Amino acid sequence: MSMVNAFDPEAAAALPEAEKDLIRRREKLLGPAYRLFYQQPVHIVRGEGVWLYDPAGNAYLDVYNNVASVGHCHPRVVEALARQASILNTHTRYLHETILDYAERLLAKVPAGLGHIMFTCTGSEANDLALRITRAYTGRQGMIVTRLAYHGLTSAVSELSPSLGDYVQPGPHVRFVAPPDGYRGAAEVGAAFAAGVRAAIADMRAQGIEPAALLVDTIFSSDGVFADPPGFLEEAVAAIREAGGLFIADEVQPGFGRVGPQFWGFARHGLVPDMVTVGKPMGNGHPMAGVIMKPHLVEEFGRKARYFNTFGGNPVACAVGLAVLDVMEGEGLPERAREVGDYMRAGLRDLAGRYEAIGDVRGAGQFTGLELVEDRATRAPDAALTSRIVNGLRERRVLISATGPGANILKIRPPLAFAREHADIFLDRFADVLKANA
Repeated sequence: MSMVNAFDPEAAAALPEAEKDLIRRREKLLGPAYRLFYQQPVHIVRGEGVWLYDPAGNAYLDVYNNVASVGHCHPRVVEALARQASILNTHTRYLHETILDYAERLLAKVPAGLGHIMFTCTGSEANDLALRITRAYTGRQGMIVTRLAYHGLTSAVSELSPSLGDYVQPGPHVRFVAPPDGYRGAAEVGAAFAAGVRAAIADMRAQGIEPAALLVDTIFSSDGVFADPPGFLEEAVAAIREAGGLFIADEVQPGFGRVGPQFWGFARHGLVPDMVTVGKPMGNGHPMAGVIMKPHLVEEFGRKARYFNTFGGNPVACAVGLAVLDVMEGEGLPERAREVGDYMRAGLRDLAGRYEAIGDVRGAGQFTGLELVEDRATRAPDAALTSRIVNGLRERRVLISATGPGANILKIRPPLAFAREHADIFLDRFADVLKANA
């Protein structure tokens, strides 16, 4: 995989001395494993709504951050956090109403068969816990994920996250399948994806491994954003269930209204997963995540394995989660995601009519993938142009990033607070960058 949106020390030479000093301190104190975005990193000190601000007060339009889904520092979320923090914050081994209130609200937003939620702090923890429960319930080890998936950073789920790079080796019980790419792959994406899952199952069994689960990010965000046609996941899910395995929907990125009024990526496919992992946007930046599951899956696990997470589901986190749901519902953000996302994609397709470098525009709700290619006939990825566009937008104070095996797919994923006026700013500045690189 090509490097995506990487810091360039040579380009950073033009930064103000204060920023260069921050980079030096960061490298000294945090070590080499962390990565910075952009050839010239951005120093952010404040956020509000869809905007981020640098020390000089310059405003940057955030077109990438799904964590602050209802908008940076939303007053209602901040107030809920501060109010509960001033009263009590503790773990989940005492009785407390707020965790139950939040669990009821969230479980009301998933299909009725999903009756339990177990809380964690991060999506990585959530996927790790889902993996533990899966293997305990099925008595099996085999896991199927997509070729450039990202499911977390723990030792167990990093083996299920090939997007972390070749150095992080997959576990011996893990199989990768090609993503449902309707642009470069088969036109019948559902049948092709299911065939890949069946081939992975057959390969496992040839090695004496039984399949435990198919785990997918339901918008395939790291693979390149593949949303359509709705329903294409059904055949692959049927295949894993026929083989005795489970279907786990990773909704850390597509969930919580990101794909529109359906609220969940899996809902666009008419599916009821066996487990759903959630995180990031549920706390609007406050660490909050969890696993939603069919109750029978955890019965034996709960009897035999003690589960405790010191901070998962704490009163402050649950107060924040309730406020996030209040804002989403009160401001109609899932509906806005559909309306503004459709508007954005229409604008991007209009630009595609003028610029041959745009090979494909796709997505759902407020999650869009845009492929940049060297040639529309060959569809060869243009990583160099993608890098220039990402950094050109950064110069024009628009923050975005890229993904995909060819490092050529713009990942357009702004806060759900985005409105048409913000989409117009993005489209104007994107057009300006395209023109400069034509």
